[in-house]
Amino acid sequence: MTAESLARTVLLVTLALAGLAFGWVWLRALPPGSLRTGGRESATGFVTIFFDTLGIGCFATTTAIFRALRLVPDELIPGTLNVGHGIAAVLSAFIFIQLIPVDLLTLVLMVGAAGLGSWLGAGVVPRLSRPVLRQAMGSALLVAASIMVLTRLGLLPGGGDALGLAGTSLALAVLGNFLFGGLMTIGIGLYAPCLILISLLGMNPRSGFPIMMGSCAFLMPICGVRFIRSGQYHPRAAIGLTLGGIPALFIAAYLVKSLPLEWLRWGVIVVVVGTGVSLLRAGLRERVQVIAGSA
Repeated sequence: MTAESLARTVLLVTLALAGLAFGWVWLRALPPGSLRTGGRESATGFVTIFFDTLGIGCFATTTAIFRALRLVPDELIPGTLNVGHGIAAVLSAFIFIQLIPVDLLTLVLMVGAAGLGSWLGAGVVPRLSRPVLRQAMGSALLVAASIMVLTRLGLLPGGGDALGLAGTSLALAVLGNFLFGGLMTIGIGLYAPCLILISLLGMNPRSGFPIMMGSCAFLMPICGVRFIRSGQYHPRAAIGLTLGGIPALFIAAYLVKSLPLEWLRWGVIVVVVGTGVSLLRAGLRERVQVIAGSA
């Protein structure tokens, strides 16, 4: 076994241990009856993880479904996303880290930075008021929609051929992933901004997939534990996301090679924009009511 393959194995073992520790903490903290999740929650997990594996993303789409069906209170959505999609993120990292080549040092440093950012971010989110959190999530969704539009129009950088980074470029990538890990805790998905960053720095976008998957596999269990301990998530919905998401991951990764997704992506953008605007309006309205009540 070469030094690189040994280091890659150590990384995968670390991710597996993080996932197992997260699952153990979660199971012990689950309130009675939460395992009896509803079909709508599981269906949401299946649909969002299926298309996430094919490149659409799951945070924005899950938030839109939660709000449309009124499954989860707004203030519990960020924690529910990170807890409920955490196990699927660990499994997807195992698939993509082994399938796609990437420089190991770049992978490890960016994954570790994302985990640290999420740990710090998860300590801040439970302290935010509901109006502030609604406005933060609404802004996050509009940013995500903007990135989706730019991607569809081909206005984002195409990237280079490098499989890794070094020097100043690596430092910028690590700092960026630290910030993206923190933003995950308010519902901004890491995939799109991470892919843009490494493409701007000259990496092959395909090599970004192990970095994106590995980052989420590390950060979501880490911040998920903090959300679980603070009670800032919806147990029943999170269980549903997990139970629906795991089979969807394997179906999309191994059985579905391609689908005509272009019109679906534009439809997702419309839904995400509408949800973002709705959250911003709800947050603003609640802040006005609080100010009026104080006066």
